[in-house]
Amino acid sequence: MMSGLHPLPKLVVALVWLATAILVFDLWFQIALAFTAALALILLDRVSPLKVLLLTIPFMLFGFGFLTTSLVFRQEADFALHVAEDTLVRSKGFSAGLILFFRAVACGMVSMAFALTTDPGRLVRALMAGWRLPPRVGYALFSAFELVPDLAGAANEMRLARAMRRGRPPRRLPGPGEAASLVVPLLAFAIRRAGRAAIAMEARGLAPNRARTIIDCPRLAARDAIFVAVSLSLLGLLVVLAARGWAI
Repeated sequence: MMSGLHPLPKLVVALVWLATAILVFDLWFQIALAFTAALALILLDRVSPLKVLLLTIPFMLFGFGFLTTSLVFRQEADFALHVAEDTLVRSKGFSAGLILFFRAVACGMVSMAFALTTDPGRLVRALMAGWRLPPRVGYALFSAFELVPDLAGAANEMRLARAMRRGRPPRRLPGPGEAASLVVPLLAFAIRRAGRAAIAMEARGLAPNRARTIIDCPRLAARDAIFVAVSLSLLGLLVVLAARGWAI
């Protein structure tokens, strides 16, 4: 469901949710925000709960750094420690670190909900049409989208060629020495592709002040307005509950 929405309203909603997660220093608010984003992915876009959990691990590790810093070094800001007095945990250092931990998870979940449900190509076309993204920047982004899978394919071909020369099958994952030996060839491959992309941009006449047609540009619909209204209303409800101390 969210995959079919217009990218720009969805981007605005994600930015508002991220800004609110940073500004509202409340433990239960961060937990509710992370849970809501995960629930939206699972129920609206049919994303596997296991996949959501696995993708959350990097954000948990990042938030764990805040938690350990609070416990070991006890160098949190005065505002964080003052707000932490209202939580269920009596230790100020642990309480502030716990809030920062769940804030990292909440911000990661909101970002992940946007990334998993937004096609990069549609986002770039919407930015070019709606927010006047320069054509040179848009074409460079399109080239980067094509370059990343090509780099992976080139690296795989190099590993296969070396394995055939050595007479044994390649390892499932390259070791440190093999990975380091692939850096220079892949860098040369990327430089060649960048040169070709620059020539193509000149050939297409991507001047900054010329009118041009954007094909397959997403258009706003009524469901986008409904999504924005529901998302911001839900966020406002969570903020009000957090301000009242979650007293219903």
